[in-house]
This record gives sequence, structure tokens and C-alpha cells, in this order.
Amino acid sequence: MSKKKTEPEMADLDETSTDQSDGNEDTAEMEIDVKSFETLQAQLAEAEAKAQENLEKAVRAQAELENVRRRGQRDLENAHKYGLEKFLQDLLPIQDSLEMGVEAAKQESADVNKLIEGSELILKMLADLMDKNGIESIHPLGEPFDPEHHQAMSLLESHEHEPNTVMTVMQKGYKLNDRLVRPAMVTVSKEPANSENNVDEKA
Repeated sequence: MSKKKTEPEMADLDETSTDQSDGNEDTAEMEIDVKSFETLQAQLAEAEAKAQENLEKAVRAQAELENVRRRGQRDLENAHKYGLEKFLQDLLPIQDSLEMGVEAAKQESADVNKLIEGSELILKMLADLMDKNGIESIHPLGEPFDPEHHQAMSLLESHEHEPNTVMTVMQKGYKLNDRLVRPAMVTVSKEPANSENNVDEKA
């Protein structure tokens, strides 16, 4: 017959059972820690890959920006060097016409009227070229004096002109796209010293 287990033997069974339970819990915790570590490793690898991808994009963007800067600098240099190329192409026929006019004037049989006519034609060609390129002449004869666009070379008394009026244009001025390049050199009228206004003021 089997004997009943004594109390110490029952206590040993309880301790064994507790140790097994603790071991199972430790194993479960280790499995969780391993999975967490593997998850973190995967996340870290993904983050590193993303960071590397972003770095490569940044390097490519920087290289492209540098290429754009170099192209812009090269285009600017070419614009400075060759910006007048089209203007020069339009100017050359005028140069040719002037040279031919000079050669014609040297001939003994030169006709003054034809030379004048040719010169007027050349001036018309030049005026058209300037207008095409936004160059505007300033010839303010009879207009009020404008210090923004005119340079007064002298003041002359005049009974025929209102004071501060351009009487003569010694040299035309020019504007490029509304920007002053050279002011017109002019003579400006002023009120005569013995005018009625001056007499009234003295009285």
C-alpha cells in the first residue's frame, strides 16, 4: 500500500512547482526581450536606410544646385560678352553705308544732293535701330526746362520765350528704356532785365 506523503514532502512539491513556474516566466520574458530587440534592430535598420536615402538626396540636390549656379554664371558671362551681338548685326549695314558714303564723297564727280540724300537715309536707318532697341532721343526744343533730362549750358534773356524754356539744343540727350543715358545740352531762356515784371517789382 502507498503511504501518504508527509508534510515535508508536500512542501518540496510546492517548491518544485514554484521553481517551474518562475522558470516559465523567465523564459517568456526572455522571448519578449528578444522580440523587442529584433523589432528595435529592424526599426534602426529602417531608420538608417531612410537617413542614407535622405543624405543621398541632399548630396544630389547640392550637386544640382552647384550645376545651376555654374550654368547661371556661364550664361551671365556670355550675356556680357555677346549681349550686343544682335545689335552689332543690325549696326553693321549702317557702318557699311557710312563707308560707302565717304568713298562716294571723295569722287570728283560727287553729287552733293545725292550725298545729303544718302546721309539722311543712313540717319533714318540709325534712328530705326535705336528705336528698335529702346533708345529714345531727347530733343526738347521749345519745351520747359527739365533738370532731370536737360543740362543747362547757359541762360539767355529772351522776349520771345517764356522764362525757363529751352531755346536751343546744343546736343541731343538719350534714354535707354526710360533710363537717362545722357542729358540734352541746352540753352534756357530767362526773363529780360528790363521786362514789365521787373519794372513793377522795382516800383
